[in-house]
Amino acid sequence: SWCGPCRRENPNVVAVFNSYNSKGFGVLGVSLDKDKDKWLKAISDDKLTWTHVSDLKFWQNEAAALYAVNSIPSNLLVDKTGKIIARNLREEKLKETISGLLK
Repeated sequence: SWCGPCRRENPNVVAVFNSYNSKGFGVLGVSLDKDKDKWLKAISDDKLTWTHVSDLKFWQNEAAALYAVNSIPSNLLVDKTGKIIARNLREEKLKETISGLLK
């Protein structure tokens, strides 16, 4: 909710999700928020329709630590086997990569 660059990237992720969800592309949102009400409002305002999680521990978020996320926005592209195949794809690069994988 508090990260301006994250909020500006959300419409791009929404567009890619809407285009490729039916072909197997999914999103799991992990938030580094600490205020539950602001976090839930941002999800609603940005129309983020996928699953979201947060432990509300801000930068001490356990999932972020597990995947070495030390700046945001951040994303990981994970294949069906659980292997991380890309990190931090933005804007057209995200769309191009997903399009190429889900032909």
